[in-house]
Amino acid sequence: MATLSVCQPPVGGFSFDNCKRNAVLEADVNKLGCSLPAARKTGTTICGIVFKDGIVLGADTRATEGMIVADKNCSKIHYISPNIYCCGAGTAADTEMTTQIISSNLELHSLSTGRLPRVATANRMLKQMLFRYQGYIGAALVLGGVDCNGPHLYSIYPHGSTDKLPYVTMGSGSLAAMAVFEDRYKPEMEEDEAKRLVRDAIAAGIFNDLGSGSNIDLCVITKGNVDYLRPHDEANKKGVRVTELEAAHPTGDYKYKRGTTGVLSKTTIPLNLEVVEETVQTMDTS
Repeated sequence: MATLSVCQPPVGGFSFDNCKRNAVLEADVNKLGCSLPAARKTGTTICGIVFKDGIVLGADTRATEGMIVADKNCSKIHYISPNIYCCGAGTAADTEMTTQIISSNLELHSLSTGRLPRVATANRMLKQMLFRYQGYIGAALVLGGVDCNGPHLYSIYPHGSTDKLPYVTMGSGSLAAMAVFEDRYKPEMEEDEAKRLVRDAIAAGIFNDLGSGSNIDLCVITKGNVDYLRPHDEANKKGVRVTELEAAHPTGDYKYKRGTTGVLSKTTIPLNLEVVEETVQTMDTS
């Protein structure tokens, strides 16, 4: 028996059928005592800029495990080749193993060709590897280096897409770092000015993103020379308290002059207490 199919024109607007389906599935899963996997938030601030003579890469040093700081001084600027380095954000194991594999392959490529690899070659190998795994390798990279064609800077996303730009940021603190770059970057910068700009961009990520913190690492790549500064600066020095107004002459406390904040009302309530018993115990510090 033939069935009659009626062609219905597509209805405009969004369809929320899948949302209802997902809610029903989640309710059934909860009845079984299971829970759906949650999205894992990672924290990092990495960036890089092109200056007059080369590349400056920067990264913070905080590694997080959920809401826990797993490592206060981890290295996020990875070696690729003598003239190429790569900053990694995302899953720490994925960034380290991905950069090590590409570094090994580039070393074999360099031995077979007899010359230093080009930055575009490293970019192509990284993006093809990440695209092959369809985003399941959680590595967001900032690749920088200097080759026979000059300085090059790439941002590489976990799914394999890439951008070639004069300044890039990646990680959870990338918006704060990008705000600094958009405000102060200019072409043909000097090395000291570029280092200061990258340092301030990473510091902005550290102070505005909970997933970023601790120290600031820099890597300056020029023609025939690499200067790996670890640590370049300590954004949060332990035990030092400095207010914004006292940044030039820190006093180490948060004391303000009497009258800084106006007192609207003041009430004193005397408490007539009688000490019944008083004991002193030594605290165990072992």
